[in-house]
Amino acid sequence: MRVTKHLHAALTVENEGKTLVVDPGSFTTPLEGLRHVVAIVVTHEHPDHWTPEHLTRLRRDHGDVPIYAPAGVAAAAAGFDITVVEAGDTVDAGGFTLRFFGGRHNEIHSSIPIVDNLGVLVDDRLYYPGDSYAVPKGVDVELLAAPVGAPWLKIGDAMDFVLAVAPRHAFATHDMTLSVAGRDMGRARLRWATEQHGGAFHDLDPDQSVEI
Repeated sequence: MRVTKHLHAALTVENEGKTLVVDPGSFTTPLEGLRHVVAIVVTHEHPDHWTPEHLTRLRRDHGDVPIYAPAGVAAAAAGFDITVVEAGDTVDAGGFTLRFFGGRHNEIHSSIPIVDNLGVLVDDRLYYPGDSYAVPKGVDVELLAAPVGAPWLKIGDAMDFVLAVAPRHAFATHDMTLSVAGRDMGRARLRWATEQHGGAFHDLDPDQSVEI
């Protein structure tokens, strides 16, 4: 399995010639050169995790691939055929097994409504929580995509999340709200948290990959 970090929160997962796209949002440039896209996952409705332009482009280039997302995305993305999933669901997405966790976005502020959010576990190996600290309990996570910067994120809480998941490998994502210096400081904190259980942390810049 090859996992590629793209700008901000977008990921692609390649396995056996198939590709899964996760959270192609407004801070992410068009995803070009992808091979055999079989499914798209959108963790929640905020525009930094999906845009109509990204979904339209991906479906134009790769056919009518299914989009899996919580109910809030289906409401926000009127006009797109969204397969609604909930926490606890498991689906087969073109050969990828997807398991969903959590259910709610982390609070930004009491004045801002909390939206649906689902973490996704891919093939019982890669876990990405979206904008939450939902821990996939009982799962031995091989690779964690850990948020490092967001209006809802405090780095100490992000560290505690990594400690709770205890992945064997991790990298930082959700980082376009940070300066380079801030991103690197956050990565260092997440590296420490990953290493406490013997895991390895990977410094991935946009379009860089890790294989597991």
